[in-house]
Amino acid sequence: MKKSLVALAVLAAAGAASAQSSVTLFGVVDTGVSYYTVKSSFYNSSLALLTAPVAPVGVKKSQWAMSQGGNSSNRVGFRGVEDLGGGLAASFWLEAGYDSSTGANAISSFNRRSTVSLSGGFGELRLGRDYTPTFTSDSAFDPYGTVGVGTNLVSTVNANLYSFKTTGSVAGSSDPYVRSSNSIGYFLPPNLGGFYGQVMYALHENVKSSDLAGSPSKRGKYIGGRFGYANGPLDVALAYGQTTVVDTTGAFAAGPFAGQANGVFAGEKIKQANLGASYDFGVAKIVGEYSRVTDSVRATVPFAGFGSFTTTDNDKYTGGLLGVIVPVGAGQIKASFSRVKFKNDLPGFIPSIFGPTNFDASANKIAIGYVHNLSKRTALYATAARIRIKDGQNNPAIMGATTGISGGSAAFLSTGGGVSGFAPRSATGYDFGLRHSF
Repeated sequence: MKKSLVALAVLAAAGAASAQSSVTLFGVVDTGVSYYTVKSSFYNSSLALLTAPVAPVGVKKSQWAMSQGGNSSNRVGFRGVEDLGGGLAASFWLEAGYDSSTGANAISSFNRRSTVSLSGGFGELRLGRDYTPTFTSDSAFDPYGTVGVGTNLVSTVNANLYSFKTTGSVAGSSDPYVRSSNSIGYFLPPNLGGFYGQVMYALHENVKSSDLAGSPSKRGKYIGGRFGYANGPLDVALAYGQTTVVDTTGAFAAGPFAGQANGVFAGEKIKQANLGASYDFGVAKIVGEYSRVTDSVRATVPFAGFGSFTTTDNDKYTGGLLGVIVPVGAGQIKASFSRVKFKNDLPGFIPSIFGPTNFDASANKIAIGYVHNLSKRTALYATAARIRIKDGQNNPAIMGATTGISGGSAAFLSTGGGVSGFAPRSATGYDFGLRHSF
């Protein structure tokens, strides 16, 4: 009898605790088989004059691979919320990514998201590592959610640009395009008649010292926001973000002014703006996005006895996406077309003797796929996509567009075959997989 009373007391206490707080384990296991091909052509005309008799006309590489995250990114995480009373709540979210094809990484770090927040009638204040507002739109208005071979070119080129431009802890990754660490975020409350929004500021965390002149470098700082309206079948959002890539003073390391001790490289910022919209007609959902990314470099070049002058270089990546999601029985047909055009803006003071002045490039991508839902949590999927690239041999962001086909499992596909003087011109990819969420 006493044991029964104790058990009832424990259950009652547990019920009272669960009414005040909850913790949820969640995740996705997505694994498939993929096939990738890339074709590269010879572009180095000066080298071609020397090697024309023996130079191959092109390079083709292909690969079968066990892929992961072709329909939804693999993840495992914990999230919880505590009711503090008076409409106030505290919550946390810890989410880790992993490779389901090998089991690598597991919960080695909560690199996908690591936040703690306080919410109420005022909205939500969120601290930690989180998605940037600009990437949120890139993903929300992509039929494939920026995963698998169907990932739109806007997202792929942006990720390549950030990966190429950033160094240190974020080298070789898409950060801070996708996520920002050390961030402070604010989200509007959900009861605004369909209007929603957020702002984010990420601390650069560089040290200011009294024995050094001037302010500390702001490299790593991110500031951005996203505001939209969703009501019934309509959803539209405008987002903007700005990342400080370089903010330093010193001699030029390369280029026509290399070695000048008095050279001052003032800074470089990546500025991204996008406008996305979707409308669900019932028989089909149409999605679209327009994106403009500016890689802005500002340099001050002093000359002894001649003063100094400042020049800017604003390279632009203009992209667009049009897609459709069509429900068919227990599944969905997905299709999209995306394009990115790069417009080079060389500084006006660099004469043509320092190299070619036209580095413009573009890439197009088409993707189609089908997802068949076996249940609310389990689905089979198949996706096919093809990319074509024009020029781009002098632009890693465009030339690496083939990574949107191969994911991260075939690095050689982004190098044009790994042969000097070659650049990728087309790529094709296929995903066949199984996704389960819990």
